[in-house]
Amino acid sequence: MLPRKWKMFFILNKTKIIITISIIIVLIAAVIGLMSLESFYRNITLATMPLQLILVALNAFIFVIMYMRVGTSSLTRLSITRPRSKYVNVKWSDVIGAEEAKREAWEVVQLIKDRAKIKQIGGKIVRGILMIGPPGCGKTYLAKAIATEADIPFLSMSASSFVEIFVGVGASKVRKLFSQARTLAEGYGGCIIFIDELDSVGSRRIFNAFGSQEKDSTQNQLLAEIDGVQEKEQNIIIIGATNADESLLDPAMLRPGRFDRKLYIDRPNLEDREKLFEYYFNKVKYDKNSVDIKRLAKKAVYKTPAEIENIIKEAALIAARDEKESIEYKHISEAIERIEMGLKHRRHMTPREKEMVAYHESGHLVVLYLLHPTDDVFKASIIGRREALGIVYHQPREELFTKSKEALLADIKVSLAGYAAEKLRFGTTSTGVLADFEMAMKTAHTMVWKLGMNDAGMIGDYGAIPEAQLSDNVKETLNSETNKIFQRCLKDVDDLLLKEKTILERFVKELIEKEELDYNEIEDIFKEYGKHQLQYTK
Repeated sequence: MLPRKWKMFFILNKTKIIITISIIIVLIAAVIGLMSLESFYRNITLATMPLQLILVALNAFIFVIMYMRVGTSSLTRLSITRPRSKYVNVKWSDVIGAEEAKREAWEVVQLIKDRAKIKQIGGKIVRGILMIGPPGCGKTYLAKAIATEADIPFLSMSASSFVEIFVGVGASKVRKLFSQARTLAEGYGGCIIFIDELDSVGSRRIFNAFGSQEKDSTQNQLLAEIDGVQEKEQNIIIIGATNADESLLDPAMLRPGRFDRKLYIDRPNLEDREKLFEYYFNKVKYDKNSVDIKRLAKKAVYKTPAEIENIIKEAALIAARDEKESIEYKHISEAIERIEMGLKHRRHMTPREKEMVAYHESGHLVVLYLLHPTDDVFKASIIGRREALGIVYHQPREELFTKSKEALLADIKVSLAGYAAEKLRFGTTSTGVLADFEMAMKTAHTMVWKLGMNDAGMIGDYGAIPEAQLSDNVKETLNSETNKIFQRCLKDVDDLLLKEKTILERFVKELIEKEELDYNEIEDIFKEYGKHQLQYTK
């Protein structure tokens, strides 16, 4: 390892070493020259030398200032962003919440390590890897772990920094990036180039009579550099990461030999979320008696590793504000609500308005608990957040990647429950139903127009057809089916709230007194009345 480090040191500092040696030679020659002079002239030279050095330094300083202020144009000031080059230290075990992607990535690590064996049988090492997934799922972290396990340098840069308004600057940055990668690969036996936000430079190119855009020329240079790495058999791996769909990338980026190996990094499942909470809790002080990691993992459905880390950090701030020595469950719960729903705003409401809000949220709560097949209720509140005067916070019990017709109908019923509860108690409704109606109408419209979930046999995605090409009879039928879903759902909600009016009024009373009800309190009240949550059947 030591010889390789010395080799890399000389490669990276070749210019500095040459200049240093030249200066030493000049100084030695100057000393020899001074020694050969007569004592009188030698003394004069030594006496005037400090003044000469000061004048040289002053001239150099003035030249630099003038160059920076006058001689440097706006284009010259566009400095080439220096990529971050270093040995990273992210262990394989540090990457949590992406087990499927890790299994595929480990194959890449083995290919890098066993490149000699691959060449022996005539194969070629993978050169381009495309990581695809939502933001915050650990794409950069996984790329660093690959570099750590393969024991090669990691060179990272954001693709957005390639694109400039001046023609040719982006392409120049790409060349400098790959030039540095080749130098590192020569010294260390390999290098990983990580390009984040690849879609900003790798999206589909535009071909027209007016010439290409700067982004297109930058992309062309990137493709040429990737091909150059292939031809010279350099041990350079290019990893691109994007949050966008791969269909948005230019086909040339995805062809064999370029970004042809794809790693899909999705949000963590329940087991991975438990591991993530355990990992981040180990970095802070928390109350093990009150914090239930399994329940938190269920509550954090669809959360990314970055979001889970942010929840723990926010909870630590809340605990510090409450002057607590450790994080408690209530701090975690409040952190999730603050991130999801915003800060609390206690508004001054009249008694009637407060009661109406309590009925509205209690309606949502009762219908959600008793009729929704997939969601759990975690909190009900009549404290304002953002624009809402109250809220019922709920999440799916587990990851579901599709929604059944029954779940969609339940969504509509929950949305209509606030309206139905207000009308049941007051005989009228308020503007608080506006957002609920909008959500319910969109769901019903999608079911009928796009998913074929109607009784009229209208199967297909009618939203894909321009509305002008649909006959009035077809549109009337589809709208009629949408309204039919609305009316049926509303009737089911009215019947349920009338039947469970005692429970509804109990929740109204509790909300007016306490303003907020947590998961355990909600569960206890339903159990008191012998009610059980509707369970989802797979």
